[in-house]
Amino acid sequence: MGYRIAIATTEPGFADYVNEKRILEPLPAEIEIRACHTVQELIAFCRDADAILTNHAPFTKEVIDQLQRCKVIVRYGIGYDTVDIKAAAARNIPVVNVPDYGIQEVADHAVTLLLSAVRKVTIMDRNVRRGDWQIQSLGPIVGLRDKVLGLAGFGSIAKEVARRAQGFRLQVIAYDPFVPEHAFEASGVRKVDFDTLLRESDLISSHLPLNAQTAHIFDREAFRRMKSTAYLVNTSRGGVVRTSDLVWALQNGIIAGAGLDVFEQEPIAPEHPLLGLDNCVLSPHAAWYSEDASERLQRFAAMEVKRVLTGERPKHVVNGV
Repeated sequence: MGYRIAIATTEPGFADYVNEKRILEPLPAEIEIRACHTVQELIAFCRDADAILTNHAPFTKEVIDQLQRCKVIVRYGIGYDTVDIKAAAARNIPVVNVPDYGIQEVADHAVTLLLSAVRKVTIMDRNVRRGDWQIQSLGPIVGLRDKVLGLAGFGSIAKEVARRAQGFRLQVIAYDPFVPEHAFEASGVRKVDFDTLLRESDLISSHLPLNAQTAHIFDREAFRRMKSTAYLVNTSRGGVVRTSDLVWALQNGIIAGAGLDVFEQEPIAPEHPLLGLDNCVLSPHAAWYSEDASERLQRFAAMEVKRVLTGERPKHVVNGV
């Protein structure tokens, strides 16, 4: 009798699951895919699964405590804030993420949002399409050379952003209390505390995980400490920014602009005030995406499941099991 593998989504998910089937069905395994919209649906679908792959489905303690045979929960992507890792550890279930599938894509997108916001590309595009050829109405546009880019978090993606930024002759500083000094030095980046990051940066790019320490770290007080000419880019987790405070900062000139790929609530509501702000560039949580990255994500996630079901240790356990 083969394994039962549940792919639990909260949305349509990927276009197909060819990689998962190719890697896992020979175990043998039966793969089922379902969009679960309630806790009850999630429990019913996953209760007797041997392994679970998921994107944004909320694996709370309530859900995890109902899992009868689960040997591993694999989260598609880097973030795992939708999984109660302590509850899983208490049940001896490893929680695994996939941190290495789209590093280049997210770094590219962060820089793209930064350039679009600072250069006001989306406003220019809109103006040209309606016949407005004037640049005076755009307001001030600053050059990038010798400006200071502050990186909040200094993991793999942030290091790639630093490398790209240095090509634009930006000075790069970074805040990350968990990264040793030599890692900053090796990248030509100056390590600073969070307050210094806010005060000195002309541009800030967030690459923080979402946890109790980082939730709403960018709030009204943080925006007050930033330069009025500064820009914030977030391709990490929506919850690290208190959205209502960001709207206030953008509307009142506390900071100059923002570029956001992630939001506290996704998809963003059609009446959300961010949608009416010219000084905010938005994208639909797409920083991770390319066809290559999507293929890697699905393949790497499936390989982690295979490792567990064949008695190997997965590569990227996040809860210490």
